[in-house]
Amino acid sequence: MKLPINRHSATPIAQQLESGIRDWIESHGAGGGRRLPSIRRLAVTHNISRNAVIEAYERLVAMGLVRSRPGAGFYVADNAASFTQQPASPLDEVTNGLWGLFSANEHSLKLGCGWLPSEWREGDDLTHAIRHVARNSRSGIFEYSTPQGPLELRGLIQERLRPLAITADTQQIVMTGGGSHSLDLLVRQLLEPGDVVFVESPGYYNLFGLLHLQRIRVIGVPRLADGPDIERLEALLALHRPKLFYINSVFHNPTGSTLTPAIAHRVLQLAEQHDFKIIEDDIYADFQHTPTIRLAALDGLNRVIYLGSFSKSLSSSLRVGFIAAPATLVQRLVDIKMLTSISSSRFAEQVVTTMLQNGSYRKLTERLRIKLSSQMTMALTMLKNAEWEIYTKPAGGMFVWAKPPAAITPDKLAELASQWKITLSPGHLFFADNQATPWLRLNVAYIQDPRAAHFITLKTA
Repeated sequence: MKLPINRHSATPIAQQLESGIRDWIESHGAGGGRRLPSIRRLAVTHNISRNAVIEAYERLVAMGLVRSRPGAGFYVADNAASFTQQPASPLDEVTNGLWGLFSANEHSLKLGCGWLPSEWREGDDLTHAIRHVARNSRSGIFEYSTPQGPLELRGLIQERLRPLAITADTQQIVMTGGGSHSLDLLVRQLLEPGDVVFVESPGYYNLFGLLHLQRIRVIGVPRLADGPDIERLEALLALHRPKLFYINSVFHNPTGSTLTPAIAHRVLQLAEQHDFKIIEDDIYADFQHTPTIRLAALDGLNRVIYLGSFSKSLSSSLRVGFIAAPATLVQRLVDIKMLTSISSSRFAEQVVTTMLQNGSYRKLTERLRIKLSSQMTMALTMLKNAEWEIYTKPAGGMFVWAKPPAAITPDKLAELASQWKITLSPGHLFFADNQATPWLRLNVAYIQDPRAAHFITLKTA
């Protein structure tokens, strides 16, 4: 491969390489799986630095044109032709394959989903709170909420953050319509097309889609058992200047791992050194028995923007979340919220306020933690006995990231899932570069269903 490189051009060498390789793939009709020149070979051939080649390949991986195979080099992606020959619409690019769990048959066992089963939802306290709001607050039923969210609710959230050692004034808290709404507001405010964002990989696939929709360059940082891979993070920071780094600190989706103090401190040091902000997604905080370290607590909401939500624990339909952010960012977020949705649901906010005030939400989450702990123990034992590989042993939460025995092919696994009417989350969706993987996210809240046991022990129907 010989590419045109102009050392006198104002365009950086890495960007010229990226463009040249894209053109080469298109003009040569390079099929998926074709190996590209090694970093060393491309550098020697064009008499350029290895770092420039690495950066070009990393950009192409982030775009989905190229796949990286550890120890084997870089290859043209299977879907590269669709990228180079006819650009797909933004929505087609980011939603392909994401919504199977939401459209699955109601009788299907959603073993790969990211929410609690309906039968786990405790309706009595919620119904009481709904009736209380309906009887006592006409404004809660008929009127808009305040743009930033009710001061009373923000005060209750302020108190809920104290046990996590997070100090936030009520003026630093913005109510949202759940975690996804929070992310949408932050992406709109903080990023522009072409900006670089680091994400954990595997990580939250809906965020990947949201970033791609806004034409943001997404770079994956491997998630390990104790948090993001610091060595890889430092290497990527030598090549890129990210605006943001998104981290799911506690009961990470999908691996179930939790950030350790040493890794948290190092991430903050690198954020200061390389001048990027951090979004700390902590929507699973209420599932944790004993609070562990939070980036927002160490940082004091300086570089860290903290997200929380009541949707995972209380109700997926009553969408209530919040952002705790530096004071300088709050008004801009409120402005965008007003332009895009005017306000959050006043009714949902008042229901949550009622449950926080009367203690029913605290008792509900205590029961959920106990139940999830029991389910996690059961799931880990079942997977171990069936010889599945477990990425890391979670200390709680909903998720286990696991891999079936090597002898079980993806086709066989899909066949078993179909036989037992089980819906899974495809593992590749959790990777920033959409790479194929045998790993699966399993939701332990569904593990008691006999179909889950049959599937995990690889029995045919």
